[in-house]
Amino acid sequence: MTGSEELRSRTRELLAAHPPASTDRLDFLRARFDAGLAWVHYPEGLGGLGAPRSLQAVVDAELEAAGAPDNDPRRIGIGLGMAAPTILQFGTEEQKRRFLRPLWTGEEVWCQLFSEPGAGSDLAALGTRAVREGEDWVVNGQKVWTSSAHVARWAILIARTDPDVPKHRGITYFVCDMTDPGVEVRPLRQVTGEAEFNEVFLTGVRIPDTRRLGEIGDGWKVAQTTLNNERVAIGGMRLPREGGMIGPISKTWRERPELRTHDLHQRLLKLWVESEVSRLTAERLRQQLVAGQPGPEGAGMKLAFARLNQEISGLEVELLGEEGLLYDDWTMRRPELVDFTGREAGYRYLRSKGNSIEGGTSEVLLNIVAERVLGLPPEPRTDKDVAWKDLAR
Repeated sequence: MTGSEELRSRTRELLAAHPPASTDRLDFLRARFDAGLAWVHYPEGLGGLGAPRSLQAVVDAELEAAGAPDNDPRRIGIGLGMAAPTILQFGTEEQKRRFLRPLWTGEEVWCQLFSEPGAGSDLAALGTRAVREGEDWVVNGQKVWTSSAHVARWAILIARTDPDVPKHRGITYFVCDMTDPGVEVRPLRQVTGEAEFNEVFLTGVRIPDTRRLGEIGDGWKVAQTTLNNERVAIGGMRLPREGGMIGPISKTWRERPELRTHDLHQRLLKLWVESEVSRLTAERLRQQLVAGQPGPEGAGMKLAFARLNQEISGLEVELLGEEGLLYDDWTMRRPELVDFTGREAGYRYLRSKGNSIEGGTSEVLLNIVAERVLGLPPEPRTDKDVAWKDLAR
């Protein structure tokens, strides 16, 4: 088995053959992938070496110390955190070799075509249809709240392929080319003034059967891998102490003593401790991932992430008073990624409202934690054995 010393040796060989100071950024990333140092726990030939996931930190530390470029993980988070593990588990060898390398290097951005106007919290009720025509599937429908659709080359897509069975069983999972005819992306302007999300219309889009992930009708099972990884990616991201939303307000508290009150101090202390507990819990969750696939515990992390962001940003606006309401850019923008900590307090307050919706609403995640983590009785579901076509909509 590959150990830490071997990984250090391989990393130094990569740096010697491709000095970061004189090597094109993309060329370096491609060489890193080919050396198996992209994600060391992936199989050989697919950017990894079959090593323990925990040893990725050894490679990252060596590369950071040498000033090597990274793959801008925040920009390609959907590909890294959701598409890649799903392709790895359910994709064919040909699919893995086609998609994983440009996904990891950032040459191809991914988005997620799951939620619909009538199927957000109840995702299994989705109505986008995919009908088989020879070796292709013809897809018609509408998706919504799609981050990065305006810059994405590929999308992970779930669509209904059999309306005659209950809603969880008639779904199939595809990879959709966002540049194909019939794919239309429209911006959704948010309260922040940005259009970070999109709605996507699919009209007669032809997807070859070779871009299907998993078996026909098995899409819900495949989608669970995506969703579990998504919640870990959102709620369990690696942060230093005072990383994330708690950082800016802590900095303001130290630098602006004239704003302090006893009441605000007590509330800030409480949120600081909760943020640190959440950070350390996320670290434990990542350690559990070393041994296997993410489970429903990620839902709890994502719940905590949303609640803390909203409470901290609200306290920050209160601390700053009128100054906290200032917001210097309300123009319509189409960002590739969200920058929470590099913007004003007013922006953080507004944008954090979306944290309890994206990646699964807090209400749905509470049900997941109750049923799948705590083992409580599930809610009654009268539609469980009813064919999708017979459901009231």
